[in-house]
Amino acid sequence: MMTKGERQELGQLIRKRERVMKMQAQERSAALLAEFDAQSAKIYHYDEDPVWQRVQREAASAIETAKVEIASRCQELGIPPEFAPDINIYWNGRGHNAVAERRAELRRAAKSRIAAIEADAIHKIEMLSLQAQTQIVANGLESEAAKQFLNAMPALDQLMPPVQFDEIASLVETKRAQRRLGRYDA
Repeated sequence: MMTKGERQELGQLIRKRERVMKMQAQERSAALLAEFDAQSAKIYHYDEDPVWQRVQREAASAIETAKVEIASRCQELGIPPEFAPDINIYWNGRGHNAVAERRAELRRAAKSRIAAIEADAIHKIEMLSLQAQTQIVANGLESEAAKQFLNAMPALDQLMPPVQFDEIASLVETKRAQRRLGRYDA
């Protein structure tokens, strides 16, 4: 059995830990958002990867061959070089994230998801804190009446029983009947 002083000190420590963990959860949310921003803003250069380098070289070679053929055909058709069609390749290092609207849309979704993760973490932190504080208090209870009182609190699933389809359907039918009666009585 713990002394009263030990219980008080442990209770204070648990509440301090809870506050620190909640602040850490907020910091983690900010870090997660920063990581997401970095991912969505990342530009991938073709020279970062050997396969991309090879494909870029092959495509550039194919384009050069095509340019020669286009120029030759333009000369045959009498098209002046300044009006001749052209073909090029370019490396798009961002995909859809090159569009600012898309990045903003993704960022809003990421912020929403991170907020939900943080809220869940804070709820878990609070539950762990409450459980620890409850154990400390329970350890100090001496009378049987106090122990029974502590154990008498109902669980959440007792306070919020599951919803039954038949029960809801019956409620809807009752309200419909009341509305019909109300119209006919008026």
